[in-house]
Amino acid sequence: MSSPVWHPFTQHGLGEPIPQIVSASGAWLDCADGRRLLDLISSWWVITHGHCEPRIAAVIAAQAGQLDQLIFAGYTHPQAETLARALVDLVPAGLDHVFFSDSGSTAVEVALKMALGHWHNRGEARHRILVLEHSYHGDTIGAMSVGARGVFNRAYAPLLFDVATVPFPAPGGEGTTLDALARLCAAPERPAAFIVEPLVLGAGGMLVYGPDMLRAMRDICAQHDVLFIADEVMTGWGRTGTLFACEQAGIAPDLMCLAKGLTGGLVPLAATLASAAIFESHRSMDRARMFFHSSSFTANAIGCAAANANIDIWRSEDVPARIAALGAALDEGLASLGAQATLHNPRRIGAIAAIDLKAEDAGYLSDVAPRLRAQFLEAGLLLRPLGNTIYLMPPYCTSREEIGSAFATIGSIVDRLAD
Repeated sequence: MSSPVWHPFTQHGLGEPIPQIVSASGAWLDCADGRRLLDLISSWWVITHGHCEPRIAAVIAAQAGQLDQLIFAGYTHPQAETLARALVDLVPAGLDHVFFSDSGSTAVEVALKMALGHWHNRGEARHRILVLEHSYHGDTIGAMSVGARGVFNRAYAPLLFDVATVPFPAPGGEGTTLDALARLCAAPERPAAFIVEPLVLGAGGMLVYGPDMLRAMRDICAQHDVLFIADEVMTGWGRTGTLFACEQAGIAPDLMCLAKGLTGGLVPLAATLASAAIFESHRSMDRARMFFHSSSFTANAIGCAAANANIDIWRSEDVPARIAALGAALDEGLASLGAQATLHNPRRIGAIAAIDLKAEDAGYLSDVAPRLRAQFLEAGLLLRPLGNTIYLMPPYCTSREEIGSAFATIGSIVDRLAD
């Protein structure tokens, strides 16, 4: 009997196999049929220290027996208070207020609503959002609106609001990006905010740009009083080599979105951090000016406990050194693929490595993606190419030997495809 489950980003009409995973540990997944898979994409970019990290799992179990869920409208609990203070201490200075939610898309929705509410409450008609070309910020309506238009959201176009797009800062085109951003920020229709994925665009193809560019974009927004939103849902918690990508540029955004690795990836939780100015524009004796947003599981106590346990690991261990070692192993792996004529554009930032397969139908719907995915699965690797882009974003516990073996397998599969 077929399963009633409708899977995300899955075309069920293709009849592709869907392995059932029954347990996990470290960087490995155990299938119901006895196979083991090396999870090289951190199960959609969420697992940081490793699957079923025992210290976080133990805290989750303890919290579940003490306080599970609490309405967060007008109530609070110790785990949320501890986590909010810890986050304010960890993020760039100036992000003084924390609003909890439950997913990356929701964290982005919250940031967009905060930005628009800020200008509304100040009596300024500023509604336009600026976005970076090729970006992706989630699959809810607002998040889709500020992402790249195309196959992800074509069917839902009538629901999406208009945005203005800034060209991606490809090598040699940085000036074009900055000129376009400055022109849009200075336009008579003053923008409300500019949202970016700092240093690397994930679903857009693991496109990397430098800290100097991130800083320059932030400076332009500051000069024109345009709110700067950093979507660190994927880039946060060490993925780019530092705790947060914004650190490498030495910037503090007006709003920052966090999720995925916030709990080490074990349970869902998200947070949007805001400056004091944005908080104060909503604070009033007038109840009509409150921030109208919530979800049932806002600041869920179990999720907050998991996040606090994750932060304890960052405080007690040299996680950046572990990421640096993983980055070196990824560099070695990319170098091993460098001689293959069908591959080009190797790149690596932090614990993210990517390389492109030369293909006539390059892009997210490239026919090569499902073929690669099937062969990777057969070889015991959980990899999910973004079209013709093969990328690795493994948990930080993945060993040099595991990475080396994975790249050897990738190389042999690419060789077979070229024959």
